[in-house]
Amino acid sequence: MTREAALGLLQQYNKEPFHIRHGLTVEGVMRYFARELGYGEQEDFWGLVGLLHDLDFELYPEAHCIKGQEMMREAGLPEEMIRAAASHGYGLTVDIAPEQEMEKVLYACDELTGLIGAAAKMRPSKSVQDMEPKSVKKKYKSAGFAAGCSREVIANGAEMLGWGLDELIARTLEAMKACEASVDEQMHALGLE
Repeated sequence: MTREAALGLLQQYNKEPFHIRHGLTVEGVMRYFARELGYGEQEDFWGLVGLLHDLDFELYPEAHCIKGQEMMREAGLPEEMIRAAASHGYGLTVDIAPEQEMEKVLYACDELTGLIGAAAKMRPSKSVQDMEPKSVKKKYKSAGFAAGCSREVIANGAEMLGWGLDELIARTLEAMKACEASVDEQMHALGLE
Protein backbone atom coordinates (compact mmCIF):
# COMPACT_ATOMS: atom_id res chain seq x y z
CA MET A 1 0.00 0.00 0.00
CA THR A 2 1.29 3.45 -0.84
CA ARG A 3 1.61 6.06 1.85
CA GLU A 4 -1.10 8.15 0.13
CA ALA A 5 -3.48 5.18 0.12
CA ALA A 6 -2.73 4.51 3.79
CA LEU A 7 -3.50 8.13 4.69
CA GLY A 8 -6.74 7.87 2.70
CA LEU A 9 -7.64 4.70 4.64
CA LEU A 10 -6.96 6.44 7.95
CA GLN A 11 -9.19 9.35 6.92
CA GLN A 12 -11.91 6.99 5.73
CA TYR A 13 -12.40 5.70 9.28
CA ASN A 14 -11.21 8.69 11.31
CA LYS A 15 -12.72 12.18 11.11
CA GLU A 16 -11.50 13.76 14.35
CA PRO A 17 -8.39 15.91 13.81
CA PHE A 18 -6.98 14.54 17.08
CA HIS A 19 -6.94 10.99 15.71
CA ILE A 20 -5.42 12.03 12.37
CA ARG A 21 -2.70 14.00 14.18
CA HIS A 22 -1.99 11.04 16.46
CA GLY A 23 -1.61 8.72 13.46
CA LEU A 24 0.73 11.15 11.73
CA THR A 25 2.74 11.63 14.92
CA VAL A 26 3.15 7.92 15.57
CA GLU A 27 4.09 7.46 11.91
CA GLY A 28 6.83 10.08 12.29
CA VAL A 29 8.06 8.55 15.54
CA MET A 30 8.17 5.07 13.98
CA ARG A 31 10.09 6.34 10.95
CA TYR A 32 12.55 8.07 13.28
CA PHE A 33 13.14 4.89 15.28
CA ALA A 34 13.46 2.76 12.12
CA ARG A 35 16.39 4.97 11.11
CA GLU A 36 17.85 5.27 14.63
CA LEU A 37 17.74 1.55 15.38
CA GLY A 38 19.25 0.40 12.08
CA TYR A 39 16.10 -0.54 10.18
CA GLY A 40 16.30 2.25 7.61
CA GLU A 41 15.38 -0.09 4.75
CA GLN A 42 12.11 -0.83 6.60
CA GLU A 43 11.28 2.81 7.35
CA ASP A 44 8.21 2.87 5.10
CA PHE A 45 6.84 -0.31 6.70
CA TRP A 46 7.42 1.02 10.22
CA GLY A 47 5.83 4.33 9.22
CA LEU A 48 2.72 2.78 7.69
CA VAL A 49 2.17 0.60 10.76
CA GLY A 50 2.44 3.75 12.89
CA LEU A 51 0.05 5.67 10.65
CA LEU A 52 -2.59 2.94 10.69
CA HIS A 53 -2.17 1.48 14.19
CA ASP A 54 -5.34 3.15 15.54
CA LEU A 55 -7.40 2.70 12.36
CA ASP A 56 -10.39 1.35 14.29
CA PHE A 57 -10.16 3.41 17.48
CA GLU A 58 -12.53 6.25 16.58
CA LEU A 59 -15.37 3.97 15.45
CA TYR A 60 -14.78 0.93 17.65
CA PRO A 61 -12.96 1.93 20.86
CA GLU A 62 -14.26 -1.16 22.71
CA ALA A 63 -13.01 -3.48 19.94
CA HIS A 64 -9.76 -1.58 19.32
CA CYS A 65 -7.09 -3.73 17.64
CA ILE A 66 -9.75 -6.35 16.91
CA LYS A 67 -11.88 -4.50 14.34
CA GLY A 68 -8.70 -2.92 12.98
CA GLN A 69 -7.47 -6.32 11.84
CA GLU A 70 -10.68 -6.85 9.84
CA MET A 71 -10.49 -3.35 8.35
CA MET A 72 -6.87 -3.85 7.32
CA ARG A 73 -7.61 -7.25 5.75
CA GLU A 74 -10.48 -5.71 3.77
CA ALA A 75 -8.02 -3.09 2.52
CA GLY A 76 -5.64 -5.84 1.39
CA LEU A 77 -2.82 -5.11 3.82
CA PRO A 78 -0.26 -7.85 4.47
CA GLU A 79 -0.63 -10.01 7.57
CA GLU A 80 2.76 -8.83 8.87
CA MET A 81 1.46 -5.25 8.98
CA ILE A 82 -1.88 -6.28 10.49
CA ARG A 83 -0.18 -8.27 13.24
CA ALA A 84 2.29 -5.48 13.99
CA ALA A 85 -0.45 -2.87 14.32
CA ALA A 86 -2.65 -5.13 16.46
CA SER A 87 0.21 -6.00 18.84
CA HIS A 88 0.10 -2.54 20.42
CA GLY A 89 -3.17 -3.58 22.07
CA TYR A 90 -1.44 -6.45 23.87
CA GLY A 91 -2.90 -7.10 27.29
CA LEU A 92 -5.71 -4.61 26.70
CA THR A 93 -7.89 -6.00 23.89
CA VAL A 94 -5.71 -8.62 22.17
CA ASP A 95 -3.30 -11.39 23.13
CA ILE A 96 -0.88 -10.64 20.29
CA ALA A 97 2.38 -9.97 22.10
CA PRO A 98 4.89 -7.55 20.55
CA GLU A 99 7.78 -9.72 19.34
CA GLN A 100 9.67 -7.81 16.65
CA GLU A 101 11.62 -4.73 17.76
CA MET A 102 9.29 -2.58 15.64
CA GLU A 103 6.26 -3.94 17.48
CA LYS A 104 7.90 -3.25 20.83
CA VAL A 105 8.68 0.34 19.77
CA LEU A 106 5.05 0.88 18.72
CA TYR A 107 3.76 -0.63 21.97
CA ALA A 108 6.11 1.51 24.07
CA CYS A 109 5.72 4.79 22.19
CA ASP A 110 2.03 4.91 21.31
CA GLU A 111 0.74 5.86 24.76
CA LEU A 112 3.81 7.98 25.47
CA THR A 113 3.30 10.13 22.36
CA GLY A 114 -0.20 10.86 23.64
CA LEU A 115 1.12 11.93 27.03
CA ILE A 116 3.87 14.08 25.49
CA GLY A 117 1.40 15.62 23.04
CA ALA A 118 -0.97 16.51 25.89
CA ALA A 119 1.92 18.08 27.82
CA ALA A 120 2.92 20.12 24.76
CA LYS A 121 -0.59 21.58 24.48
CA MET A 122 -0.23 23.00 28.00
CA ARG A 123 2.98 24.85 27.14
CA PRO A 124 2.92 28.48 25.95
CA SER A 125 4.70 27.34 22.76
CA LYS A 126 2.20 24.47 22.20
CA SER A 127 5.27 22.59 20.97
CA VAL A 128 7.62 19.80 22.02
CA GLN A 129 10.62 21.75 20.73
CA ASP A 130 11.29 23.49 24.06
CA MET A 131 10.28 20.52 26.22
CA GLU A 132 12.75 18.65 28.41
CA PRO A 133 12.53 14.98 29.43
CA LYS A 134 12.20 15.98 33.11
CA SER A 135 8.98 17.87 32.26
CA VAL A 136 7.58 14.75 30.62
CA LYS A 137 8.60 12.61 33.61
CA LYS A 138 6.81 15.02 35.95
CA LYS A 139 3.60 14.71 33.89
CA TYR A 140 4.07 10.94 33.71
CA LYS A 141 4.16 10.75 37.52
CA SER A 142 0.96 12.82 37.80
CA ALA A 143 -1.75 10.15 37.56
CA GLY A 144 -4.46 12.71 36.85
CA PHE A 145 -2.65 14.17 33.85
CA ALA A 146 -3.59 12.55 30.51
CA ALA A 147 -5.20 9.81 32.56
CA GLY A 148 -6.13 7.88 29.41
CA CYS A 149 -2.44 7.28 28.65
CA SER A 150 -1.54 4.02 30.38
CA ARG A 151 1.58 4.36 32.50
CA GLU A 152 1.63 0.57 32.85
CA VAL A 153 1.83 0.10 29.07
CA ILE A 154 4.58 2.74 28.80
CA ALA A 155 6.61 1.09 31.59
CA ASN A 156 6.05 -2.39 30.13
CA GLY A 157 7.11 -1.14 26.71
CA ALA A 158 10.34 0.31 28.07
CA GLU A 159 11.05 -3.03 29.75
CA MET A 160 10.30 -4.97 26.54
CA LEU A 161 12.84 -2.81 24.70
CA GLY A 162 15.41 -3.17 27.47
CA TRP A 163 15.39 0.58 27.99
CA GLY A 164 14.91 2.45 31.23
CA LEU A 165 11.84 4.66 31.47
CA ASP A 166 14.01 7.80 31.34
CA GLU A 167 15.64 6.57 28.13
CA LEU A 168 12.28 5.80 26.52
CA ILE A 169 10.97 9.26 27.43
CA ALA A 170 14.08 11.05 26.16
CA ARG A 171 14.23 9.10 22.90
CA THR A 172 10.51 9.42 22.18
CA LEU A 173 10.65 13.15 22.88
CA GLU A 174 13.55 13.49 20.41
CA ALA A 175 11.55 11.53 17.83
CA MET A 176 8.57 13.84 18.30
CA LYS A 177 10.79 16.92 18.00
CA ALA A 178 12.15 15.53 14.73
CA CYS A 179 8.70 15.03 13.16
CA GLU A 180 6.62 17.83 14.71
CA ALA A 181 7.03 20.34 11.85
CA SER A 182 6.14 17.71 9.26
CA VAL A 183 3.03 16.68 11.20
CA ASP A 184 1.96 20.33 11.50
CA GLU A 185 2.46 20.85 7.75
CA GLN A 186 0.44 17.75 6.91
CA MET A 187 -2.41 18.74 9.21
CA HIS A 188 -2.46 22.17 7.56
CA ALA A 189 -2.46 20.61 4.09
CA LEU A 190 -5.40 18.42 5.10
CA GLY A 191 -7.28 21.45 6.48
CA LEU A 192 -7.36 19.86 9.95
CA GLU A 193 -5.53 22.31 12.20
